[in-house]
Parts: sequence; structure tokens; C-alpha cells
Amino acid sequence: MKTEQIERPESGLAAPYAALVAVQLFYGTLPVAGKVVLDHIPPLALVGFRVGITAVVLIIFQTVRGRVWLTNKGDYWRFAVLCFFGVLLNQYLFIGGLSLTSASNASILAVTIPVFTLLISVIFRFERLFLLKVAGIALAAAGVVFLIDPRNASFESATTQGDIMMILNSLAFGIYVAVSKDIISRNGPFRSMMWVFIFSSIIAVPVGAFSLSSVDLSQIPASVWTLIAYIGIGATAAPYLLNAYAVTRVRPSTVAIFIYLQPIVGVVLAVIFLKEKMAASFIIASLLVFAGLFLATRRQAESRNAEARTCQ
Repeated sequence: MKTEQIERPESGLAAPYAALVAVQLFYGTLPVAGKVVLDHIPPLALVGFRVGITAVVLIIFQTVRGRVWLTNKGDYWRFAVLCFFGVLLNQYLFIGGLSLTSASNASILAVTIPVFTLLISVIFRFERLFLLKVAGIALAAAGVVFLIDPRNASFESATTQGDIMMILNSLAFGIYVAVSKDIISRNGPFRSMMWVFIFSSIIAVPVGAFSLSSVDLSQIPASVWTLIAYIGIGATAAPYLLNAYAVTRVRPSTVAIFIYLQPIVGVVLAVIFLKEKMAASFIIASLLVFAGLFLATRRQAESRNAEARTCQ
């Protein structure tokens, strides 16, 4: 085995894991910033801004680097498919579902993302099914459900449509994470995400612009425009890029399970910025989530170490 194929033993996993934690930190700020922005512009407009800003930033960055075009022409349509599942379906189903169901329902149904990712990865043989990973996902999911408290959810007929949309949102993102590894590894995270967002902006930007037609833009405060810029760069471009970087170095289901950190990040931010109190349930839920992450990522770490020893 060639040494250059596995120059990422233990230290090689630290970087993608740190990137995945950063992804959850960025996404954790989105509800607070998004809530302020949505008081001034429609949801579809916010999606348009998120997608459009990210596309522009990546086009400029890749143009400066001189790495815009793809070597494999067939990858263009593959990125178009990825944009459909990872950006358009993901964001539109989430926004639409959230408007038709409760926040508690949405949070609980989000635990299905790693489940869908693992199932799709196994079905299409992107990775093998290990009991330790299943146990880790189950444990982390239990922690999230315990934190949110299912008693706050209400799965009634009034929320059925929204609940179904949230599940489809989880499935779409699970498909995106599961199938994106090879093509992103081949083209690099920056160039890959640039094309994903270029294709996404073809639909999201015009739709967002049309939804702004009834809004008086002159009445939107400068602080809101600043938040929109942050959401486009900090809460969209950065996490998508970090996610793309991580998916080239760890298994898709590992990328997905880190999503369970988002509710914990949300609680911590609420304590820091909104002066909310931290309940004992948060400590228990956090321990369950971290224990699940440890179990789910342990086998990959052991595999990397074994490969490194083989090549020494």
C-alpha cells in the first residue's frame, strides 16, 4: 500500500471532526439570525439570498484560484442532481414544512437525517453496516429527543403535511450526503460547492427575487442586510464547504450524525445570548449525544489507525 494514500491516521480525523463541529456552530446561529431577517423578508427571498450570495462568493474565490471548470464533463449534470437534493429540496422542504408544523415536531423529525444517510449509504454500498455505528446513531438520537421532550410535540392531522415535508427534507439531505463523497473528492470541496450553488441559484434566485416584489426594500434596516450577508456567508457558504471537506475524509453517516450537535449548540447560544437557564435535562441529553458520537466514530478511527500501522 502506498504511503500517500493514508497520510491521515489519528491526526487525519481531527481536522474533519473539527470541521463538522464548526458546521453545527454555524448552523446553530441560523435560527436566531433567520428569525430577525424573516420579520422583514419572505422565506423564499431568504433562500434566494443564501444561495445567491454563496454562489457569488465561491465563483469569485475559484476564479482567483483559477479552478473553475470541471475536467470530467459528466460531473456537471451530477452536480445539478446534487443541488436538487442538497440545496433546493433541502431548503424549500424545510421552510415549507416548518410553516405547517411545530418547531418541536421539526426538531424531533430531524433525527431521521443520519438514519436515512446510513440506510442509503448501505443500500448503495458506499459503506458497510456496523452495529457500533447503529448503536451510536440510536444513542445520539435518543439524546436529541430527550432534550427536545416529545411531550412538546403534537403529531396531529393539522401538522401531517408539514411533518411529511420535514421527513422528505431529511431524506433529501440524507441522499445528498450519502452520494456526494466520490464527486466532491474528485473535484475538491470548493469547486464542487461552487457548481452546486451555481445550479441552485438558477432556480432559487429568480424565485427569491419574485417573492421580494411586494417588499419595500428601502424600509429594511442596515442591520438586517448585515444579517442577510452573514447568513449567506457564515451560515450557508461556510458550513456547506466544511461539510464538503469532511465528507471527502470520513464516511457519509459520520458526517450526518454530527447534526445531533445542533440542538445542543442552540441551547448554549440561548443561554449565552438570551439569558435562558440551562436545565439538568440538557446535561443528560448532551452526554447521550456525545456518547453516541463516540460510538459512531470509533470504528472509523480504529480503521484509520490500523491502516496507518499497516503502512509503517
